[in-house]
Amino acid sequence: MERTVVRCAEGHVFRTTRFPMQQADRLGPARLIRCPRCARLRHAVPVPVPVPAPVPGPVEPAPR
Repeated sequence: MERTVVRCAEGHVFRTTRFPMQQADRLGPARLIRCPRCARLRHAVPVPVPVPAPVPGPVEPAPR
């Protein structure tokens, strides 16, 4: 199962495996889920996770 990084209405950022109806665009991005930090049901929105930059490989010498 894919883990989604979300931010609750209080600003807490956490990962969850349960983020219902992610494909339902007409409902908007926010969902009501339980925040583990506040221990309450809060509106949560997905947080864009930056894609790590590729690690440069070894430099090959130029052909002679």
